[in-house]
Amino acid sequence: MLHGFGGTARHWDRVAALLDRERYSPLALELTDARPLSLAGALDLVAGVHAERFILCGYSMGGRIALHVAVAMPERVSRLVLVSTSAGIEDDAERAARRRADEALANDVEGGTVDDFVERWRKTPLFAGDPVWVQEAAAADTRRLTAEQIAAMLRAFSAGTLEPLWGSLEMVSPPVAVLAGERDYAYCQIGQRLATTVPDGRFGVVAGAGHRLALEAPAVVVAALAPSRAAKS
Repeated sequence: MLHGFGGTARHWDRVAALLDRERYSPLALELTDARPLSLAGALDLVAGVHAERFILCGYSMGGRIALHVAVAMPERVSRLVLVSTSAGIEDDAERAARRRADEALANDVEGGTVDDFVERWRKTPLFAGDPVWVQEAAAADTRRLTAEQIAAMLRAFSAGTLEPLWGSLEMVSPPVAVLAGERDYAYCQIGQRLATTVPDGRFGVVAGAGHRLALEAPAVVVAALAPSRAAKS
């Protein structure tokens, strides 16, 4: 399981707690452990998992990385679950503008405190409708990081940095379950496109939920991990 920006492996705690341990051995990776902290380092981190094949689940930023994993090492991924994510920014100019904006944000984060970033990030429109308890759970996870780690993660894995994969989705061979929250309108549209572009995709909208599905709807994420229940996710 690959977490999103501003989070840690603990983002998946509620999902892992619901998994049947006779069927699954959940492993949530810390993307800041990648060496170097880059896409290549993240691919090596996933490749080092001690399992010949695995179900790969990625959220937001972690979902973009998961797609790169599925393209780079399809023989390792038995099933792909993409939560609130995209295949990247296609337009070169838009991607360059995003990269400049993310670099400016990274500089601001390094110049402040983690709490400064938490307050700034909770005001992002993407999270505007989150219940207070979801905001607090996400903030508690972010506080496990340093400002330097947050900035480095942004520079390494932002949508402005990673190459888009829309043109490579036909290479994603495992079954793919794509999830988005009902309140997360933009990612509902993106999710539908993802699911219809990969060879074997299913898309599910989670009623009443927003972007952070592993917090708001962990049981739905667990259901998407199970091939026998994928069509109902």
